[in-house]
Amino acid sequence: MNPKPDATEPDATEPEATGGTPGAAAAPEAPDPALAPPPSGTGCAECLDLGGWWWHLRRCVECGHVGCCDASPGQHARRHAEETGHPVAASFEPGEEWFWDYAAERGARHVPLAPPRWRPEDQSCPGPNGNVPENWEELLHQ
Repeated sequence: MNPKPDATEPDATEPEATGGTPGAAAAPEAPDPALAPPPSGTGCAECLDLGGWWWHLRRCVECGHVGCCDASPGQHARRHAEETGHPVAASFEPGEEWFWDYAAERGARHVPLAPPRWRPEDQSCPGPNGNVPENWEELLHQ
């Protein structure tokens, strides 16, 4: 008689290990629940949809939504926080390690993030290329 596999690792023939079919191949690996979800893209989702532009980017730690910063014309990261109840965002700018709680208006606890941690370093800032007006600095919120 073969001993049952370790209780922490289901037998590959058990339905819960194979997605419901005994003897089937194991289901694809789910995202690591210890990590915040990956980013929704490399730029502000709303700015891209609306033809707008951003200065800096923020990433929601609850769902991965990428929105633009408070200095950007659209302020989409803050709007996302207010509309969804997802208060904490991480900077999506290369090399920046900080997190912000929009509801409390203060820094927030760091959480592990799924890669990529930041927008691509070769991506323009402000961005996206082709949408940024020549007088963009005059249009930033203070």
